[in-house]
Amino acid sequence: MAVVRYFAAAQEAAGRDTEHRGEPTLGDLRRGVSADYPGLGGILPRCAVLVGGARVDDDTVLGTDDLVDVLPPFAGG
Repeated sequence: MAVVRYFAAAQEAAGRDTEHRGEPTLGDLRRGVSADYPGLGGILPRCAVLVGGARVDDDTVLGTDDLVDVLPPFAGG
């Protein structure tokens, strides 16, 4: 199972900072977390979703050791 880490507003919307997910692809994971956490579904399209620290396509297959980071846009200077 991939480990998903949520940061900032994504963490607040999901109500957790980390979890294990079993979806086979990144696209499946996006759909799964949007269904499980409706508040996250509203911000997920604006989030950077990284697998192993890199942006990848939704058809990317997730491995059991993959680390997926959900990073909402950050403001700052």
